[in-house]
Amino acid sequence: MKRISDLPLEERPREKMMQNGVGSLSNAELLAVLLRVGVAGESAVELGAHLLEEFQGIAGVHAAELEELCSVHGVGLAKAAQIKAALELGSRLHQKTIEDRPLINSPEKAYEVLKFDILENDRETLWLLALNTRHRLLKKKKLYQGTRSFSSVRVAEIFEFALLQHAAAIILAHNHPSGEPCPSQEDLRITQEIYKAGEILEIPLLDHLIIVPGAFVSLKKEQKGIFETSKYYSVD
Repeated sequence: MKRISDLPLEERPREKMMQNGVGSLSNAELLAVLLRVGVAGESAVELGAHLLEEFQGIAGVHAAELEELCSVHGVGLAKAAQIKAALELGSRLHQKTIEDRPLINSPEKAYEVLKFDILENDRETLWLLALNTRHRLLKKKKLYQGTRSFSSVRVAEIFEFALLQHAAAIILAHNHPSGEPCPSQEDLRITQEIYKAGEILEIPLLDHLIIVPGAFVSLKKEQKGIFETSKYYSVD
């Protein structure tokens, strides 16, 4: 039987975890920590890799029934149960994390998420909200501040961030240091350009807010000609 103890110290999963952190381990090595030992001719790491190959990745291992896991040589009921329990804990944590993210289904919700970030600046800033398929916040980012204006923003900058976050939709917001929330013609032109790009990339722009102290304007609400109606994002 191949044993993990036969590996160089720096290649053993538990030692590697202790030295470099759990994030340094591959999926096969993480499974090896749960499996603890392999079988004749196969170390625990190799058995973990075998499972990943058999079930086409970690998602397949998670979806497999206990009986299916047990059908793999070297994986008995105890090991299969450990794997299922560990992956289920991770799945529940991920679901809880998603549920804890703010739901942004109206201009008011978007404003609440962004108002303090934007109003703490006396210079013009542009923020982007990246949302998942259920319109919960994935991440927010300040795209620029100060020396540039909204009219100089590059559409590619906006969607580069959205794609990195695997966003299903986005919302933009910027401030007017003048305190006047009405959109300029350039605001409207660039918003329409971003909206059209979002249609092509299938990452819709849901809204664009202009925020000033004590007030904000939703372009989706005020400029209905730019935006399509969305049942998941209400301006009523």
